[in-house]
Amino acid sequence: MNFDKGPRDDRWYFSIMAPNTKGDKFAWLDPTSIYINGEAYHDLLDDLCAEISAKDVDVVAGLDAMGFVMAAGIAARIGCGFLPIRKAGKLCVDTDSADMTNYTGRTQAMEMRLPAYAPGTRVLLVDQWVETGGTMHGAIQLVEQQNGIVAGMVAIVMEDNDTTAKYREKYKCITAIQPNTKWQDQANAQYLESFKTYNPEAAFPR
Repeated sequence: MNFDKGPRDDRWYFSIMAPNTKGDKFAWLDPTSIYINGEAYHDLLDDLCAEISAKDVDVVAGLDAMGFVMAAGIAARIGCGFLPIRKAGKLCVDTDSADMTNYTGRTQAMEMRLPAYAPGTRVLLVDQWVETGGTMHGAIQLVEQQNGIVAGMVAIVMEDNDTTAKYREKYKCITAIQPNTKWQDQANAQYLESFKTYNPEAAFPR
């Protein structure tokens, strides 16, 4: 099945993302339906990779856990390796650690293998969704602790707040949902109009 992606500011696959049905201890939306549907997942990677120059990236780092899905896909597309940045206690090798506060307000530690790369390595940071920016902050700390260079950030969307505004000023930030669009406004409000007509079957594998 071939879909017309639609204009860059209104991609068809945005509308198959699922609303939270479990309450405020969970993220307010679930983008994993994009990954289930092959057409949607590859259209998403097409859009993100169109803005990434492989010559500017040495390794693609995915943030635990859902950032792994996009980061691995991007790394394969651009011909780079994949580096997992994990929640504390998951890696069986020596690690660097950094504290961060996630979207629920809970403080957690993140870890990266030690050593992960040579000084000066350019690391592209990828997460599924950047809400408060706290998880991304932990990842930046880890990259810099090993004298790496943050080559940019990638996500389906970065919600607008003071932290993400600073990220946009300092780093190249690549998102599927474009800034200053209706989808960005809805993401900032943490409610997508497409929730009103959400149909889980639209994401079924084909």
